[in-house]
Amino acid sequence: MSRLTRYVTLELLPPLLAGTLLFTAILSFGYFFISSQWLQGVPVALVGQWIAYQVPDTLVKVLPMAVVLMTVVAFGRMSTERELVAVQSGGISLGRVARPAGVVALLVTALSVWLSLWVAPRLNVETRGLYWDVLTGAGLLQLSGKTVDLGDGLTLFMRSYDPATREMQGVRLERWESGNARLGTLTFADRATFENRVLTLRDYRVFRADFGAAARLPGAAQNPLTLPGAVAQTFPAIRSGASLRVDTGLSRQETLAKYADAVGADAQGWPELVTALTTPGVKAAERDAARVTLNRKLALPFANLVLALAALPFALRYGRTLGVALGLALLLAVAYYLLFFLGLTLAPLLPGLPEAGVWLANVVFAALGLTLLRRA
Repeated sequence: MSRLTRYVTLELLPPLLAGTLLFTAILSFGYFFISSQWLQGVPVALVGQWIAYQVPDTLVKVLPMAVVLMTVVAFGRMSTERELVAVQSGGISLGRVARPAGVVALLVTALSVWLSLWVAPRLNVETRGLYWDVLTGAGLLQLSGKTVDLGDGLTLFMRSYDPATREMQGVRLERWESGNARLGTLTFADRATFENRVLTLRDYRVFRADFGAAARLPGAAQNPLTLPGAVAQTFPAIRSGASLRVDTGLSRQETLAKYADAVGADAQGWPELVTALTTPGVKAAERDAARVTLNRKLALPFANLVLALAALPFALRYGRTLGVALGLALLLAVAYYLLFFLGLTLAPLLPGLPEAGVWLANVVFAALGLTLLRRA
């Protein structure tokens, strides 16, 4: 590593680390503040664990802001103190001076991709499970009175939930045939528990029901000889018992992550998204949603590289003091995020090419950075 590269890199790292810590602390405090009324009496260690689980997802969101701050502070100081002029007078181009910023931004981009697609989704699920099952103790209470999709065509409804015993009351499971919407299996249970991926039903009754055949019951009722056969066709299988275990498509934690909060946790990572995009038979709407999600999880990490490029000309022109640099960094980051969310809003309206909406902010800011650099 040349002396110039080492010098510029050492200028970049302190504001990058400071910005990362500052913005992560602000968002983490926001999470705690919003939920603090439900965390009274919870051990500090558990609260710390809950906040730590959210750090990877938080980092994906705040690293672009930290990269902007890094670029504006470092190059703004070097420009103000005429160091860049001295270097350029020695025959070294601005592109050569800025190369370490590109390398650092690229490394941060790689870290963000890893966090976004592999680490954050898993920990987002852990976060919701820890919050509802341990910190608040509410468990599945938020799902009372709701019908939730557990995957594999299985839906769950419960009338109420007892957090003390972790039992559901008044449980109904439904699974309908994919090729026949009138043929399904309905399971009723007085009580049930849900641990890992297994529902354990107590005092259950299972009905295999064909509502297509049920339409013939009124006519069959007129003839006592045909009525038993019509009933048998309507309910081809009926059984009951004391206990039944049912494997579900979602685990207890995944169910909490998806349905317990008003906004479900971002729990889809690389394996889930690739499965949705490549598995035959996946609904078109689900495949399109997976395309948008995958591109979103790639576009935001690449914002680190794009914003480093876009921030450089602003740093050279305006980044004279730390206060101005911080304000400029926040302004650029806010402008990027507004355009990014606008693109996400437009993406579903572009069914043929939703990627155009997701990557809109990156394209605009990259073009802006290149245009301003040519004029610098």
